[in-house]
Formats: sequence, structure tokens, C-alpha cells
Amino acid sequence: MSKRMQSEARKAVKTVARKARAWRSASAMKPEYLAELERMRLMDDTFMSKCLENAPECIELILRVILGKKDLKVVKTQTEYPIKNLLRRGVRFDVFARDSRDREYDIEIQRAKDGAEPRRARYNSALMDANALKSGEDVGKLRDTYVIFITETDVMKRGQGMYVFDRMDRTSGLDFGDGAHVVYANGTWRGNDDLGRLMHDFNCSDPSDMNFDVLSKQVYKFKNSEEGRHYMCEAMERIEARGEARGEARGEARGKRETMLATAKRMIESGMLAVKDIARFSGLSLAQVKKLQAEMA
Repeated sequence: MSKRMQSEARKAVKTVARKARAWRSASAMKPEYLAELERMRLMDDTFMSKCLENAPECIELILRVILGKKDLKVVKTQTEYPIKNLLRRGVRFDVFARDSRDREYDIEIQRAKDGAEPRRARYNSALMDANALKSGEDVGKLRDTYVIFITETDVMKRGQGMYVFDRMDRTSGLDFGDGAHVVYANGTWRGNDDLGRLMHDFNCSDPSDMNFDVLSKQVYKFKNSEEGRHYMCEAMERIEARGEARGEARGEARGKRETMLATAKRMIESGMLAVKDIARFSGLSLAQVKKLQAEMA
């Protein structure tokens, strides 16, 4: 192939790729997604996770305000951070961070009260510890950890802006000193302090109304720039597709179970098969067949 033909082929490939990108961009920028994006706030976990991706300065500000540590320096961040548990349920942190003093943070946005229950904090904290040490490492090397819930409502219902929970000795009132901390930031708090200003910003859909410039600029980028809007619309499209896939899977599972139940009922009504054979042919467990048999009696 001549150099001229090679050049024309490369141009053709680039043109096709450019048109494909433009088509994907146009297909993702649906009016309903753009309308939803206008309403989104940092209090929405999907928006917060995407908005704070690759924005350590924003995460640093949030931690400094909530923990009151003005010298806190973030050295590692990751949004939608997965922690796997090979034998049991894993978790996905909205935001994971580590600071220059080797302390680790899990930041969770929770709009529903049941998502911020104390046992959820306990589980997240436990998984942080379970993944902290290599085989044979001494437990003395465990990092201090903070599980931080930013909640849309005052889930503790005590009228405070923030609630901090540490283990302590009830007999003496002294700190247990295990390095595990749980913090709840009340999203309704509007005190005349940095926490009140931060909680205001988390509930703002308009970046021009936000108090902290570093957050305002980041939110503005995702709401007003073409690149940011396209990125968020694509994220919403993926979430919608996953939801539809899960719905289809649940529908298929329900349909399969209904078929199994109908088959077992016909076999029970015939009176020709033993219970263990009905279980084997229908796909239900022996206990399920016995229960169905009792219900039909």
C-alpha cells in the first residue's frame, strides 16, 4: 500500500472514530438525564462519587471540616472503592482516603436512615481492618480508621451537627484507644460554623450558591461543562442499564420459581409420586415440597 493510501486510510479511521464518539455523546445526553443532573447535589451518592473522582483537594476539605483537623493532608483517594470478602458480603465505599499520617477514611453518603445504622458502620470498620494487614503482620500496625456517614437527616435525632463515637471503658470513662472511630455528620445542620456551611453545600444543586470555592468549582465542572455533563449522563445511563438488567434477572427468577411451583402442584394433585421424587423433578427442595403439600391439604 502506498504512503498516500495509508494516509487516507488513517484519516478514514479517525473520521469514523470521531463520528462514533459524537454519536455516543449525543445518545447519552438525554433530556431526562440532563434534567436530573440539574437537580443533583453532593448529597446524592452517585453524583458525589463521580464529582469527587480525582479531586483529592475536595475530599481533603471535607475531612478537614468534619474532623476539625486543619492540617490534615490527603495522600490517596478513590471513589466507589470496593473491599472484597471472599467468604461473605463485600462492600463498596463511596469514598476511600488515606492521609499523610497513615489514617484511613471511609466516607458514605446516606439519604435513608436504614443505610446509616450503627451495625453498617461496624461492618465497614471491620472490613477496613480485615484488609489492612498482610499475613504475619503484627496487629499493632493497624491504622486508625474513620467511618464517616454524611446523612440527609439527623438520624440520631439529638439536634447536633456531628456525632462522634469511640470505644471507651464505661467504668472509668477513659478512651479504649483502639483507633477505630465512627462519625455522623448531620446534613440538616446549618450552624454558623464550617460544618454548617459544608452541610449547606452538600444540599446545594446550584454551585453558585455554595460556600467553599473548591467544591463549587468541581460541581460547576460536572453540571456546566460539556465534558462533565456528558460524563455524568453516561454514568446515569450505565446505572439505568444495570438496574434494568437486575430487574430482568429478578423477573426471570420469579418466572422460574412460579414454573417450579406449578409443576410441583400438578404432581402433588396427581398423587402418583413420592415427595422426594416431586422435589427431584420440580427442582424445589424437599422442605419446600412438604410445605406446599401442607398448604394444599
